[in-house]
Amino acid sequence: MVAAAQHPNIKLMTYAEVENVGGYVGNFEVTIRKKARKVKEELCTGCGTCWEKCPTKVTSEFDQGLGKRKAIYIPFPQAVPAIPIIDQKNCRQFTKGKCGICQKFCPRGAVDYEQQDEIIQERFGAIIMATGFELFDWEQAYGEYGYGKYPDVITGLQFERLNNASGPTGGKIVRPSDGKEPKTVVFIKCVGSRDDAKGKTYCSRACCMYTAKHAHQVLEKIPDSQAIVFYMDVRTPGKAYEEFYARTVHEGAVYVRGRVSRIYQQGDQLVVKGEDTLIGKQVEVVADMVVLATAMVPSSGYDDVAKMVSISMDKDGWFQEAHPKLRPVETFTAGVFLAGACQGPKDIPDTVSQASGAAVKVAALFSREQMATDPQTSQVNEASCSGCGMCVAVCPYKAIDLKTITERVHGKMLERQVASVNSGLCQGCGSCTVACRSGSINLKGFTNEQILAEVDAVCL
Repeated sequence: MVAAAQHPNIKLMTYAEVENVGGYVGNFEVTIRKKARKVKEELCTGCGTCWEKCPTKVTSEFDQGLGKRKAIYIPFPQAVPAIPIIDQKNCRQFTKGKCGICQKFCPRGAVDYEQQDEIIQERFGAIIMATGFELFDWEQAYGEYGYGKYPDVITGLQFERLNNASGPTGGKIVRPSDGKEPKTVVFIKCVGSRDDAKGKTYCSRACCMYTAKHAHQVLEKIPDSQAIVFYMDVRTPGKAYEEFYARTVHEGAVYVRGRVSRIYQQGDQLVVKGEDTLIGKQVEVVADMVVLATAMVPSSGYDDVAKMVSISMDKDGWFQEAHPKLRPVETFTAGVFLAGACQGPKDIPDTVSQASGAAVKVAALFSREQMATDPQTSQVNEASCSGCGMCVAVCPYKAIDLKTITERVHGKMLERQVASVNSGLCQGCGSCTVACRSGSINLKGFTNEQILAEVDAVCL
């Protein structure tokens, strides 16, 4: 989650989590937990001495389990700022109470084992949701593919790290099992995508193009290699995408239309059994490595984040836009915008363009001294409201609160609670009008009397 700050002193905040969001457009009250790096940001220069001297090595999450990192590390090479974090679960200083090498060798004295989390409360004018995506957890659903059992069956993200110059192999494509160069690589697309039985019904969009890129890289980097792609359909809906796919085929990539039913080990190689629906026959390929293009799914904790900012989701957990064509970066909650794969599977160009659109929407919002709102909001008849609070519970936008009013009853001044609607938050959905037992809440322009009058006019 990225917030557009009104406070002039807030520029960048990393290694932090949003814990609570209150308020409304132009006046969001956000509670942020700034996690303790155990490194003082104002002193650290990112020289790298601490992680070079650290004796502890653990599996690297950024390298998708294919490489190692130290207990004090920067999350990824392009991290901003380039200030390390101490992994307290694996650091010997925290697990055993003895080590302290990073603190000893730090030339700036920036390592602080006593540093604690900091709770920060700030006000923001708008919020841009950019929570990204994760890969479909397919190990149990697609056990026939042997992930975890066969080390040479990897995901597309793992292959990306193998092929990257800053990855664990320095950009060399090798087999995780023995470090040898694979000559035959099989790519399987739509693992978890477009599968009503075991996966997701939607297309993950980016898989076709990054699989074509991976096949191209295999053919380019490994002499006399072979790339075989099992696919359902090839979808290339971007500028020059179809040309790149055709280029990959021209370079020698073999595309087989059909599903893969099973992968098993045979010696030091993998046997991929599938079908070719174009010729109507079963096929069997002996491969050195298998790469799976797994489905994109919402980031973990998406439901908690959606409740926090009062935005809706679709059936798969993607954040819902206000209108798919006319308002693609806005949500039903005023002041909350969407950017990137939190809305649905996207590739980099679509993500960048949507992020730019969301930024412009925020700039337009801040450029006006007054904001136009929808006039069709709820209103409360305080005279008949019983203050039961049913409307507060059902409001999806947190637009209703109970307030205390004072009124004269039989000559005495008495206090009682009634519902109060915040017009800046109310989106006119009408949930409260249905839940109100006393009928004290109506939508402006849609009262019972007005609707009945419309019916009578039509009947006449």
